[in-house]
Amino acid sequence: MSNAVGWFEIYVDDINRAQDFYEAVFDVKLEKLAGMDMEMLTFPMNPETYGAPGALVKMPGFPSGGNSVLVYFSCADCGVSAEKAKQAGGEIQKAKMSLGENGFMALVTDTEGNMLGLHSMA
Repeated sequence: MSNAVGWFEIYVDDINRAQDFYEAVFDVKLEKLAGMDMEMLTFPMNPETYGAPGALVKMPGFPSGGNSVLVYFSCADCGVSAEKAKQAGGEIQKAKMSLGENGFMALVTDTEGNMLGLHSMA
């Protein structure tokens, strides 16, 4: 049995601005995925660990924002990551809140107008 999500894509208008935002918030280095008819920057991937891989995508005809998909990123502390999102040019939509035994969540928007979820156990 596999995880329900196998891949995610976050559509962006300005891939450099989006790269700066996601690298600042999650302390990762995004890598260019070559050989595509569109610009793609992948998040770090490790098939031996939990979670789904994904990428930022700039593709003509697919603008950022206004979508109905919400991706939750795992964080050490979603409140800290929400503040990093704000400092990197995003906005906090829902500050860190308790989910009881399921940890904590926060909602932010990135520099491209996409909403994303942040989840942590602390």
